[in-house]
Amino acid sequence: MNDLKQRTKQFGLRVIRLTQSLPKNREADVIGRQLLRSATSVGANYRAACRGRSAAEFQAKLGIVEEESDESAYWIEMLIEAGLVKAKRCDALLAEANELTAIVVSSIKTSRRNGPKSPSKSSRAAR
Repeated sequence: MNDLKQRTKQFGLRVIRLTQSLPKNREADVIGRQLLRSATSVGANYRAACRGRSAAEFQAKLGIVEEESDESAYWIEMLIEAGLVKAKRCDALLAEANELTAIVVSSIKTSRRNGPKSPSKSSRAAR
C-alpha cells in the first residue's frame, strides 16, 4: 500500500506543477483550481482509506478516491480540449489519472468480495 500512497502523492504534486504553469486567464484559473482540488484529494483520501476502521469505511473512502481521480481526468481533458495545454504535455498525467481510477475500482471490488461474509449454513445449523 505504501507504493500507492506515494503514487497518489506524486500525482498530486505533478498536478500542482502543471497548474502553476497554466496560462494566466480566467478559463485556466477556473479549470486549474478544480483540477488542483480533485487531484490533491486523491492522495489525501487514499491515506484516509488506509486508516479505515472497517471494511465499509475503507470502501467508502476508496469510493471518494475513485470519484476524485476520475474527476481529475475530466479536468485534464478539459484543459486539453479547451486548448489551454497541449495534449502531449498532459498525456502521461491523464494516463496516470485513468490508471489510478482503474486500480481503485479494482480494490473496491476486491474489498467487497473479501469483506464480511454472511453466516454459512453450517454455522446457522449449529445455533
